[in-house]
Amino acid sequence: MSAPAPARPSESEYAPYYETYVSLVPEADVLGALERQAAETCALLRSISEERAGHRYEPGKWSIKQLVGHMVDAERIFAYRALAIGRGELRPLPGMDQEEYMAGADFDARTLESLAEEFEAVRRSTLLLLRHLSPEAWARCGTASDNEVTVRALAYIIAGHEAHHARILRERYL
Repeated sequence: MSAPAPARPSESEYAPYYETYVSLVPEADVLGALERQAAETCALLRSISEERAGHRYEPGKWSIKQLVGHMVDAERIFAYRALAIGRGELRPLPGMDQEEYMAGADFDARTLESLAEEFEAVRRSTLLLLRHLSPEAWARCGTASDNEVTVRALAYIIAGHEAHHARILRERYL
């Protein structure tokens, strides 16, 4: 049996930087938002041709494939943080340098379809994790990227990060 979705996090539950993402999640039901986003984002990605998938909206910016790969990497990291903190990890969790991650990946060598499949699988995994957390786990606080954060806030950060990049994809790439 899964626990009900948690209440929206207060601003004290995450670093100010993440307000950009949390504010993009209007729903009180973050699990419903994550599920809805998965369907919408996968449909959007599958509407983009492979020829278009290498497009960059300006020189030096990521391609569509790289943007999707970044979304997958970031969700994995945020979900790992939710898992670790939710299970009671007391040690600080490391940050993520998105440029270093991008340098270590070759997303442009993949098909957009394979990246969409991976996004879908990662989101399904995230939802399975979050749906089965206890109320106590949702409220746990830990340290990630040198900042305190709750599991509840991480769920909203995941949803907001995806919303942020989906908006960029629609506005600047398509």
